[in-house]
Amino acid sequence: FGAFASAMVKYAREPENPAKSCKAKGSDLRVHFKNTREAAQSIKGLPLNKARTFLEDVIAHKRVIPFLRFCGGVGRTAQAKVVRKGMKTAPTARWPKKSAEFLLGLLRNAESNAEVKGLETDNLIISHIQVNQAQHQRRRTYRAHGRINPFMSCPCHIELFLSEKEEPVAKPEAEPKKLSKKRAARARLTNGATA
Repeated sequence: FGAFASAMVKYAREPENPAKSCKAKGSDLRVHFKNTREAAQSIKGLPLNKARTFLEDVIAHKRVIPFLRFCGGVGRTAQAKVVRKGMKTAPTARWPKKSAEFLLGLLRNAESNAEVKGLETDNLIISHIQVNQAQHQRRRTYRAHGRINPFMSCPCHIELFLSEKEEPVAKPEAEPKKLSKKRAARARLTNGATA
């Protein structure tokens, strides 16, 4: 049954190099989709250790998660000015504690998957992270004059890949371009040599 269940798990896409990456996924997690989406975008592309410390700092209110897309009604904070290099900034920001805790748990799971696979955890970066809306869970709330309104929760699915950072390959030295006789003569003239 275990092998059958693992084959059923679907990801939005496959990693570029499956041998050098590992996956983790959480489905129907009881945590707000919008907050989790913003938190996931803020750790995308980070090394594993930096992402973990960033999320721990968010829980401790030392760092902040900028809200770029779902920012209606989100308050502003001065902490939002200090974000990592290359990341988009917005004055609207929050500290979504529950989302950060769920993402930390998923990172922990992915790291243990990487250890089982024999990958070096110090070189891992978050190459892909995606948050999708899950099916709403229904409750109801009671209003004035005997009415009833829906009281829905907005859970989400989270998936991420950790990949080993590839070492840049040195570019081989290019051979000097062959010049035509005419261009070579012109180059000699401009350098001060006689023809």
